[in-house]
Amino acid sequence: MKISLLTVTSAVFLAALIACGSVSAQEEKAVGSIEVRSGYEAGFTDLAKISLNSAIKSALAAVPGKVLKGELENENGFLVYDVEVVKSDHQIDEVMIDAGNGKVLRIEKDQKDSEDNEGEDCDNDHEDADES
Repeated sequence: MKISLLTVTSAVFLAALIACGSVSAQEEKAVGSIEVRSGYEAGFTDLAKISLNSAIKSALAAVPGKVLKGELENENGFLVYDVEVVKSDHQIDEVMIDAGNGKVLRIEKDQKDSEDNEGEDCDNDHEDADES
């Protein structure tokens, strides 16, 4: 009886590991409907089946706010629109939209804008150059 119970327990554990592994693999890779075979970005617009405006509408339906930027990208070998949306709490969400059908593939949260970082840019180098 112990061998049967051990065998069943092992089988259940193995099945759970396999299931978790396949879920992790799916989460890591966003899969779109248009496969990109070259890195030639100028040709991306010819491959896209939806417009940037349609992608923005899909992104805003998923994440209400104002669009900061949107662009076509090769993401894991698939053509997607990457739309950055600024929400009312100043959090920026990156919404990945399938360039073939307009479906939301993934939403990632970016770092919250901070007033402490507003003055930190390349201007500091120019100020030093003016002083000399």
